[in-house]
Amino acid sequence: MPAAADTPANPLATPLALPCGAVLPNRLAKGAMTEGLADPQGRATAELARLYGLWADGGAGLLISGNVQIDGDHLERPGNVILDRRPDAAGREALSAMAAAGTRGGGHLWMQISHAGRQTPATVNPHPKAPSPVAVALPGNQFGQPVALTEAEILDLVERFGVAAETARETGFTGVQIHAAHGYLLSQFLSPRANLRQDAWGGSLENRARMLMQVVDRVRRGVGADFPISVKLNSADFQKGGFAFEDSVTVAGWLQQAGVDLLEISGGSYEQPAMMDIDGMEPKDMPPVKASTAAREAYFVDFARTLRGSLTLPLMVTGGFRSRAAMTQALESGGADVIGLGRPLCADPAGPAKLLVGADSLERWETRLHLLPAPLRFLNRIKLIQAMEGFAVSYWYYAQIDALARTGQPNTGISPFAALQAVNRAGAAWLKARRG
Repeated sequence: MPAAADTPANPLATPLALPCGAVLPNRLAKGAMTEGLADPQGRATAELARLYGLWADGGAGLLISGNVQIDGDHLERPGNVILDRRPDAAGREALSAMAAAGTRGGGHLWMQISHAGRQTPATVNPHPKAPSPVAVALPGNQFGQPVALTEAEILDLVERFGVAAETARETGFTGVQIHAAHGYLLSQFLSPRANLRQDAWGGSLENRARMLMQVVDRVRRGVGADFPISVKLNSADFQKGGFAFEDSVTVAGWLQQAGVDLLEISGGSYEQPAMMDIDGMEPKDMPPVKASTAAREAYFVDFARTLRGSLTLPLMVTGGFRSRAAMTQALESGGADVIGLGRPLCADPAGPAKLLVGADSLERWETRLHLLPAPLRFLNRIKLIQAMEGFAVSYWYYAQIDALARTGQPNTGISPFAALQAVNRAGAAWLKARRG
Protein backbone atom coordinates (compact mmCIF):
# COMPACT_ATOMS: atom_id res chain seq x y z
CA MET A 1 0.00 0.00 0.00
CA PRO A 2 1.51 3.39 -0.90
CA ALA A 3 2.19 5.93 1.78
CA ALA A 4 -0.51 8.54 2.37
CA ALA A 5 1.63 11.20 0.71
CA ASP A 6 1.79 9.10 -2.46
CA THR A 7 -1.97 8.50 -2.67
CA PRO A 8 -3.40 10.16 -5.81
CA ALA A 9 -5.58 13.17 -5.12
CA ASN A 10 -9.31 12.67 -5.43
CA PRO A 11 -10.42 14.88 -8.36
CA LEU A 12 -13.85 15.30 -6.79
CA ALA A 13 -12.27 16.81 -3.67
CA THR A 14 -10.04 19.31 -5.48
CA PRO A 15 -10.88 22.98 -4.78
CA LEU A 16 -11.72 25.24 -7.74
CA ALA A 17 -10.73 28.91 -7.91
CA LEU A 18 -13.21 30.99 -9.89
CA PRO A 19 -12.24 34.02 -11.99
CA CYS A 20 -13.71 36.42 -9.40
CA GLY A 21 -11.40 35.01 -6.70
CA ALA A 22 -13.94 32.87 -4.82
CA VAL A 23 -12.98 29.24 -4.22
CA LEU A 24 -15.30 26.22 -4.31
CA PRO A 25 -14.05 23.66 -1.75
CA ASN A 26 -14.70 20.69 -4.06
CA ARG A 27 -16.04 19.85 -7.50
CA LEU A 28 -19.50 18.60 -6.50
CA ALA A 29 -22.53 20.86 -6.74
CA LYS A 30 -26.20 20.46 -5.97
CA GLY A 31 -27.87 21.66 -9.14
CA ALA A 32 -30.92 23.91 -8.99
CA MET A 33 -34.16 22.04 -8.30
CA THR A 34 -37.55 23.61 -7.74
CA GLU A 35 -38.66 23.43 -4.11
CA GLY A 36 -42.19 24.92 -3.93
CA LEU A 37 -41.65 25.80 -0.26
CA ALA A 38 -42.10 29.57 -0.10
CA ASP A 39 -44.98 31.04 1.89
CA PRO A 40 -47.94 32.57 0.01
CA GLN A 41 -46.18 35.96 0.04
CA GLY A 42 -43.26 34.39 -1.78
CA ARG A 43 -40.91 34.56 1.20
CA ALA A 44 -38.40 31.89 2.19
CA THR A 45 -39.47 29.64 5.06
CA ALA A 46 -38.07 27.57 7.91
CA GLU A 47 -38.58 24.53 5.67
CA LEU A 48 -36.21 25.99 3.08
CA ALA A 49 -33.62 26.68 5.76
CA ARG A 50 -33.92 23.08 7.04
CA LEU A 51 -33.61 21.71 3.51
CA TYR A 52 -30.52 23.70 2.61
CA GLY A 53 -28.97 22.89 5.95
CA LEU A 54 -29.32 19.19 5.15
CA TRP A 55 -27.74 19.71 1.75
CA ALA A 56 -24.95 21.85 3.27
CA ASP A 57 -24.19 19.02 5.68
CA GLY A 58 -24.20 16.62 2.72
CA GLY A 59 -20.76 17.63 1.47
CA ALA A 60 -21.27 19.42 -1.87
CA GLY A 61 -18.99 22.43 -2.25
CA LEU A 62 -21.70 24.39 -4.05
CA LEU A 63 -25.47 24.49 -3.62
CA ILE A 64 -27.63 26.31 -6.18
CA SER A 65 -31.15 27.22 -5.07
CA GLY A 66 -34.28 26.51 -7.03
CA ASN A 67 -35.84 29.29 -9.11
CA VAL A 68 -36.13 32.57 -7.23
CA GLN A 69 -38.53 34.52 -9.42
CA ILE A 70 -38.12 38.20 -10.19
CA ASP A 71 -41.81 38.58 -11.05
CA GLY A 72 -44.59 37.26 -8.83
CA ASP A 73 -46.90 36.88 -11.83
CA HIS A 74 -44.44 34.62 -13.68
CA LEU A 75 -43.68 31.61 -11.51
CA GLU A 76 -42.32 28.29 -12.64
CA ARG A 77 -44.69 26.67 -10.13
CA PRO A 78 -46.68 27.66 -7.04
CA GLY A 79 -44.41 28.03 -4.04
CA ASN A 80 -41.45 29.70 -5.76
CA VAL A 81 -39.56 32.25 -3.70
CA ILE A 82 -40.33 35.69 -5.18
CA LEU A 83 -37.95 38.68 -5.28
CA ASP A 84 -39.74 41.14 -7.53
CA ARG A 85 -38.71 44.06 -5.34
CA ARG A 86 -36.44 44.68 -2.37
CA PRO A 87 -37.84 42.52 0.43
CA ASP A 88 -39.26 43.79 3.69
CA ALA A 89 -37.59 43.01 7.01
CA ALA A 90 -39.35 39.65 7.36
CA GLY A 91 -38.36 38.65 3.83
CA ARG A 92 -34.73 39.60 4.40
CA GLU A 93 -34.61 37.71 7.68
CA ALA A 94 -36.02 34.59 6.04
CA LEU A 95 -33.51 34.73 3.19
CA SER A 96 -30.67 35.28 5.66
CA ALA A 97 -31.73 32.19 7.63
CA MET A 98 -31.79 30.12 4.45
CA ALA A 99 -28.36 31.44 3.42
CA ALA A 100 -26.86 30.79 6.86
CA ALA A 101 -28.11 27.21 6.85
CA GLY A 102 -26.94 26.59 3.29
CA THR A 103 -23.38 27.76 3.99
CA ARG A 104 -22.90 26.28 7.46
CA GLY A 105 -20.64 23.52 6.17
CA GLY A 106 -18.20 26.00 4.66
CA GLY A 107 -19.49 25.65 1.12
CA HIS A 108 -21.29 28.04 -1.19
CA LEU A 109 -25.01 28.71 -1.64
CA TRP A 110 -25.89 30.59 -4.81
CA MET A 111 -29.33 32.00 -5.56
CA GLN A 112 -30.73 31.07 -8.97
CA ILE A 113 -32.68 34.07 -10.31
CA SER A 114 -35.23 33.52 -13.04
CA HIS A 115 -38.43 34.53 -14.85
CA ALA A 116 -40.66 31.81 -16.32
CA GLY A 117 -42.01 33.84 -19.26
CA ARG A 118 -44.38 31.82 -21.42
CA GLN A 119 -43.68 28.69 -19.33
CA THR A 120 -45.68 30.15 -16.46
CA PRO A 121 -48.51 27.68 -15.68
CA ALA A 122 -51.93 28.92 -16.77
CA THR A 123 -53.15 28.44 -13.19
CA VAL A 124 -50.66 31.12 -12.15
CA ASN A 125 -51.09 33.46 -15.12
CA PRO A 126 -53.25 32.69 -18.20
CA HIS A 127 -51.54 35.42 -20.25
CA PRO A 128 -47.86 35.57 -19.29
CA LYS A 129 -45.40 38.00 -20.80
CA ALA A 130 -42.83 36.65 -23.26
CA PRO A 131 -40.64 37.90 -26.12
CA SER A 132 -43.43 37.19 -28.62
CA PRO A 133 -47.01 35.82 -28.46
CA VAL A 134 -45.87 32.25 -29.23
CA ALA A 135 -47.56 29.68 -26.99
CA VAL A 136 -45.80 26.62 -25.55
CA ALA A 137 -46.54 23.76 -27.97
CA LEU A 138 -47.78 21.18 -25.48
CA PRO A 139 -51.19 19.51 -25.20
CA GLY A 140 -53.39 19.93 -22.17
CA ASN A 141 -53.61 23.72 -21.87
CA GLN A 142 -51.07 23.82 -19.05
CA PHE A 143 -49.76 27.13 -20.39
CA GLY A 144 -51.69 30.17 -21.58
CA GLN A 145 -51.40 32.46 -24.59
CA PRO A 146 -48.47 34.81 -23.97
CA VAL A 147 -48.36 38.56 -24.57
CA ALA A 148 -45.28 40.25 -26.04
CA LEU A 149 -43.20 42.35 -23.67
CA THR A 150 -42.75 46.03 -24.42
CA GLU A 151 -39.24 47.46 -24.40
CA ALA A 152 -40.00 49.34 -21.19
CA GLU A 153 -41.05 46.06 -19.56
CA ILE A 154 -37.87 44.35 -20.76
CA LEU A 155 -35.72 47.09 -19.22
CA ASP A 156 -37.69 46.85 -15.98
CA LEU A 157 -37.03 43.10 -15.83
CA VAL A 158 -33.31 43.67 -16.38
CA GLU A 159 -33.38 45.96 -13.35
CA ARG A 160 -35.29 43.37 -11.32
CA PHE A 161 -32.61 40.77 -12.01
CA GLY A 162 -30.08 43.23 -10.66
CA VAL A 163 -32.09 43.96 -7.52
CA ALA A 164 -32.53 40.23 -6.84
CA ALA A 165 -28.78 39.65 -7.16
CA GLU A 166 -28.01 42.55 -4.83
CA THR A 167 -30.48 41.13 -2.31
CA ALA A 168 -28.80 37.74 -2.56
CA ARG A 169 -25.45 39.22 -1.62
CA GLU A 170 -26.91 41.38 1.16
CA THR A 171 -28.65 38.40 2.79
CA GLY A 172 -25.65 36.05 2.84
CA PHE A 173 -25.85 34.07 -0.38
CA THR A 174 -22.35 33.63 -1.78
CA GLY A 175 -23.20 33.91 -5.49
CA VAL A 176 -26.01 33.99 -8.05
CA GLN A 177 -26.94 31.95 -11.08
CA ILE A 178 -28.85 33.59 -13.93
CA HIS A 179 -31.23 31.03 -15.46
CA ALA A 180 -31.04 31.30 -19.27
CA ALA A 181 -31.91 27.67 -20.07
CA HIS A 182 -34.83 25.20 -20.13
CA GLY A 183 -37.20 27.46 -22.03
CA TYR A 184 -37.61 30.14 -19.36
CA LEU A 185 -37.68 33.83 -20.29
CA LEU A 186 -34.02 34.49 -21.09
CA SER A 187 -33.89 31.20 -23.01
CA GLN A 188 -37.04 32.26 -24.88
CA PHE A 189 -35.30 35.44 -26.01
CA LEU A 190 -32.39 33.36 -27.31
CA SER A 191 -34.64 31.04 -29.33
CA PRO A 192 -35.72 32.08 -32.85
CA ARG A 193 -38.76 29.82 -32.42
CA ALA A 194 -40.03 31.73 -29.39
CA ASN A 195 -38.59 35.16 -30.23
CA LEU A 196 -40.12 36.60 -33.41
CA ARG A 197 -39.37 40.22 -32.57
CA GLN A 198 -38.20 42.62 -35.25
CA ASP A 199 -36.72 45.23 -32.90
CA ALA A 200 -33.41 45.42 -31.03
CA TRP A 201 -34.40 42.39 -28.93
CA GLY A 202 -34.96 39.91 -31.77
CA GLY A 203 -33.72 38.76 -35.16
CA SER A 204 -29.95 38.32 -35.12
CA LEU A 205 -28.25 36.27 -32.40
CA GLU A 206 -26.72 39.45 -31.03
CA ASN A 207 -30.19 40.95 -30.63
CA ARG A 208 -31.69 37.77 -29.20
CA ALA A 209 -28.88 37.63 -26.63
CA ARG A 210 -29.22 41.31 -25.77
CA MET A 211 -31.45 40.80 -22.73
CA LEU A 212 -29.21 38.09 -21.26
CA MET A 213 -26.11 40.22 -21.75
CA GLN A 214 -27.78 43.27 -20.21
CA VAL A 215 -28.88 41.16 -17.24
CA VAL A 216 -25.30 39.92 -16.74
CA ASP A 217 -23.99 43.48 -16.94
CA ARG A 218 -26.61 44.81 -14.48
CA VAL A 219 -25.96 41.97 -12.04
CA ARG A 220 -22.20 42.48 -12.15
CA ARG A 221 -22.57 46.20 -11.52
CA GLY A 222 -24.83 45.42 -8.58
CA VAL A 223 -22.79 42.74 -6.81
CA GLY A 224 -19.23 43.82 -7.57
CA ALA A 225 -16.22 42.10 -9.10
CA ASP A 226 -15.57 39.61 -6.29
CA PHE A 227 -19.02 37.96 -6.18
CA PRO A 228 -19.55 34.79 -8.26
CA ILE A 229 -21.96 35.04 -11.20
CA SER A 230 -23.02 31.88 -13.01
CA VAL A 231 -25.22 31.48 -16.08
CA LYS A 232 -27.20 28.35 -16.90
CA LEU A 233 -27.26 28.07 -20.70
CA ASN A 234 -28.72 25.54 -23.09
CA SER A 235 -26.22 23.77 -25.30
CA ALA A 236 -29.21 23.61 -27.67
CA ASP A 237 -33.01 23.59 -27.54
CA PHE A 238 -33.09 20.30 -29.51
CA GLN A 239 -35.85 21.73 -31.73
CA LYS A 240 -35.63 22.48 -35.43
CA GLY A 241 -35.30 26.22 -35.87
CA GLY A 242 -34.52 26.78 -32.18
CA PHE A 243 -31.42 27.87 -30.29
CA ALA A 244 -28.68 25.85 -31.96
CA PHE A 245 -25.41 24.50 -30.60
CA GLU A 246 -23.45 26.93 -32.77
CA ASP A 247 -25.41 29.77 -31.18
CA SER A 248 -24.57 28.44 -27.73
CA VAL A 249 -20.85 28.46 -28.51
CA THR A 250 -21.03 32.09 -29.58
CA VAL A 251 -23.10 33.21 -26.59
CA ALA A 252 -20.78 31.34 -24.23
CA GLY A 253 -17.87 33.36 -25.62
CA TRP A 254 -19.76 36.59 -24.99
CA LEU A 255 -20.51 35.50 -21.43
CA GLN A 256 -16.84 34.80 -20.81
CA GLN A 257 -15.95 38.27 -22.06
CA ALA A 258 -18.61 39.71 -19.73
CA GLY A 259 -16.89 38.17 -16.71
CA VAL A 260 -19.14 35.21 -15.88
CA ASP A 261 -17.44 32.92 -13.36
CA LEU A 262 -19.12 29.58 -14.04
CA LEU A 263 -21.15 28.42 -17.03
CA GLU A 264 -23.55 25.55 -16.45
CA ILE A 265 -24.34 23.57 -19.61
CA SER A 266 -27.81 22.09 -19.99
CA GLY A 267 -30.38 21.74 -22.74
CA GLY A 268 -34.00 21.45 -23.78
CA SER A 269 -37.26 23.05 -22.66
CA TYR A 270 -40.72 21.88 -21.64
CA GLU A 271 -41.42 21.25 -25.33
CA GLN A 272 -38.32 19.06 -25.64
CA PRO A 273 -37.31 18.12 -22.09
CA ALA A 274 -33.75 16.85 -22.41
CA MET A 275 -33.05 18.33 -19.00
CA MET A 276 -35.66 16.14 -17.30
CA ASP A 277 -33.78 12.85 -17.80
CA ILE A 278 -37.02 11.09 -18.79
CA ASP A 279 -36.60 7.48 -19.84
CA GLY A 280 -37.74 6.98 -23.43
CA MET A 281 -37.86 10.70 -24.30
CA GLU A 282 -34.91 11.33 -26.59
CA PRO A 283 -34.34 14.91 -27.79
CA LYS A 284 -34.96 15.45 -31.49
CA ASP A 285 -32.79 17.39 -33.93
CA MET A 286 -29.73 17.20 -31.72
CA PRO A 287 -26.11 17.09 -32.91
CA PRO A 288 -24.38 13.71 -33.07
CA VAL A 289 -23.19 12.43 -29.71
CA LYS A 290 -20.37 9.99 -29.09
CA ALA A 291 -21.53 6.49 -28.19
CA SER A 292 -19.22 6.63 -25.18
CA THR A 293 -21.27 9.45 -23.71
CA ALA A 294 -24.10 7.13 -22.72
CA ALA A 295 -21.61 4.88 -20.96
CA ARG A 296 -20.30 7.91 -19.10
CA GLU A 297 -23.88 8.78 -18.11
CA ALA A 298 -23.80 12.56 -18.68
CA TYR A 299 -25.12 13.64 -22.06
CA PHE A 300 -23.93 17.26 -21.90
CA VAL A 301 -20.28 16.41 -21.26
CA ASP A 302 -19.49 16.21 -24.98
CA PHE A 303 -21.05 19.62 -25.57
CA ALA A 304 -19.00 21.05 -22.72
CA ARG A 305 -15.83 19.53 -24.12
CA THR A 306 -16.49 21.16 -27.47
CA LEU A 307 -17.01 24.51 -25.73
CA ARG A 308 -13.74 23.99 -23.90
CA GLY A 309 -11.90 24.55 -27.17
CA SER A 310 -12.90 28.21 -27.20
CA LEU A 311 -13.39 28.98 -23.50
CA THR A 312 -11.30 29.31 -20.38
CA LEU A 313 -14.05 29.95 -17.82
CA PRO A 314 -15.05 26.99 -15.63
CA LEU A 315 -17.87 24.74 -16.86
CA MET A 316 -20.46 22.86 -14.83
CA VAL A 317 -22.36 19.90 -16.24
CA THR A 318 -25.52 18.55 -14.58
CA GLY A 319 -27.74 15.67 -15.51
CA GLY A 320 -27.41 11.90 -15.46
CA PHE A 321 -24.35 11.52 -13.24
CA ARG A 322 -24.58 8.63 -10.82
CA SER A 323 -21.18 6.87 -10.68
CA ARG A 324 -17.99 8.29 -9.21
CA ALA A 325 -16.08 6.85 -12.19
CA ALA A 326 -18.16 8.89 -14.66
CA MET A 327 -17.73 12.04 -12.61
CA THR A 328 -13.99 11.54 -12.33
CA GLN A 329 -13.69 10.88 -16.06
CA ALA A 330 -15.63 14.05 -16.88
CA LEU A 331 -13.29 16.11 -14.72
CA GLU A 332 -10.07 14.51 -15.91
CA SER A 333 -11.04 14.60 -19.60
CA GLY A 334 -11.82 18.32 -19.56
CA GLY A 335 -15.54 17.80 -20.05
CA ALA A 336 -16.39 19.57 -16.81
CA ASP A 337 -14.86 21.53 -13.95
CA VAL A 338 -17.85 21.06 -11.65
CA ILE A 339 -20.20 18.06 -11.48
CA GLY A 340 -23.83 18.98 -10.88
CA LEU A 341 -26.02 16.50 -9.00
CA GLY A 342 -29.79 16.82 -8.81
CA ARG A 343 -32.22 13.94 -8.40
CA PRO A 344 -29.95 11.67 -6.33
CA LEU A 345 -29.75 14.32 -3.61
CA CYS A 346 -33.55 14.44 -3.23
CA ALA A 347 -33.57 11.03 -1.58
CA ASP A 348 -29.99 11.05 -0.26
CA PRO A 349 -28.78 14.53 0.70
CA ALA A 350 -25.51 13.06 2.01
CA GLY A 351 -24.62 11.62 -1.40
CA PRO A 352 -21.73 14.02 -2.10
CA ALA A 353 -20.02 13.21 1.20
CA LYS A 354 -20.26 9.51 0.37
CA LEU A 355 -18.66 10.07 -3.04
CA LEU A 356 -15.88 12.13 -1.52
CA VAL A 357 -14.89 9.25 0.79
CA GLY A 358 -15.02 6.62 -1.93
CA ALA A 359 -18.59 5.48 -2.62
CA ASP A 360 -18.86 4.06 -6.14
CA SER A 361 -22.23 5.50 -7.14
CA LEU A 362 -25.50 7.17 -6.18
CA GLU A 363 -28.95 5.63 -6.42
CA ARG A 364 -30.85 5.95 -9.72
CA TRP A 365 -34.38 5.86 -8.35
CA GLU A 366 -36.15 6.68 -11.62
CA THR A 367 -35.51 3.20 -13.02
CA ARG A 368 -38.00 1.93 -10.41
CA LEU A 369 -40.60 4.68 -10.76
CA HIS A 370 -43.51 4.26 -13.14
CA LEU A 371 -46.88 5.95 -13.45
CA LEU A 372 -48.43 3.00 -15.28
CA PRO A 373 -48.55 -0.61 -14.03
CA ALA A 374 -46.33 -3.08 -15.88
CA PRO A 375 -49.05 -4.50 -18.22
CA LEU A 376 -49.78 -1.00 -19.55
CA ARG A 377 -46.27 0.35 -19.99
CA PHE A 378 -46.38 -0.34 -23.72
CA LEU A 379 -48.50 2.84 -23.83
CA ASN A 380 -45.34 4.83 -23.07
CA ARG A 381 -44.74 4.86 -26.82
CA ILE A 382 -47.50 7.50 -27.03
CA LYS A 383 -45.96 10.96 -26.68
CA LEU A 384 -48.63 12.28 -24.30
CA ILE A 385 -48.22 9.23 -22.05
CA GLN A 386 -44.45 9.70 -22.17
CA ALA A 387 -44.86 13.27 -21.00
CA MET A 388 -47.27 12.29 -18.23
CA GLU A 389 -44.90 9.56 -17.04
CA GLY A 390 -41.97 11.95 -17.08
CA PHE A 391 -43.79 14.64 -15.15
CA ALA A 392 -45.10 12.14 -12.59
CA VAL A 393 -41.56 10.90 -11.93
CA SER A 394 -40.41 14.51 -11.57
CA TYR A 395 -43.17 15.08 -9.03
CA TRP A 396 -41.93 12.06 -7.05
CA TYR A 397 -38.67 13.96 -6.62
CA TYR A 398 -40.60 17.10 -5.66
CA ALA A 399 -42.24 15.01 -2.96
CA GLN A 400 -38.83 13.92 -1.67
CA ILE A 401 -37.69 17.54 -1.43
CA ASP A 402 -40.88 18.42 0.43
CA ALA A 403 -40.40 15.54 2.86
CA LEU A 404 -36.76 16.46 3.53
CA ALA A 405 -37.75 20.05 4.19
CA ARG A 406 -40.59 19.19 6.56
CA THR A 407 -39.30 16.10 8.35
CA GLY A 408 -35.59 15.81 7.59
CA GLN A 409 -36.18 12.45 5.90
CA PRO A 410 -37.21 11.45 2.34
CA ASN A 411 -40.48 9.65 1.62
CA THR A 412 -39.37 7.08 -0.93
CA GLY A 413 -42.42 4.88 -0.38
CA ILE A 414 -44.80 7.30 -2.08
CA SER A 415 -45.85 6.40 -5.64
CA PRO A 416 -45.35 8.81 -8.56
CA PHE A 417 -49.14 9.09 -8.96
CA ALA A 418 -49.65 9.90 -5.27
CA ALA A 419 -46.77 12.39 -5.43
CA LEU A 420 -48.33 14.07 -8.46
CA GLN A 421 -51.64 14.42 -6.64
CA ALA A 422 -50.05 15.67 -3.41
CA VAL A 423 -47.88 18.29 -5.11
CA ASN A 424 -50.77 19.54 -7.23
CA ARG A 425 -53.03 19.80 -4.17
CA ALA A 426 -50.36 21.75 -2.32
CA GLY A 427 -49.88 24.05 -5.29
CA ALA A 428 -53.59 24.76 -5.56
CA ALA A 429 -53.79 25.52 -1.85
CA TRP A 430 -50.80 27.85 -2.11
CA LEU A 431 -52.37 29.78 -5.00
CA LYS A 432 -55.66 30.07 -3.11
CA ALA A 433 -53.87 31.43 -0.05
CA ARG A 434 -51.83 33.85 -2.16
CA ARG A 435 -54.93 35.26 -3.79
CA GLY A 436 -56.67 35.62 -0.45
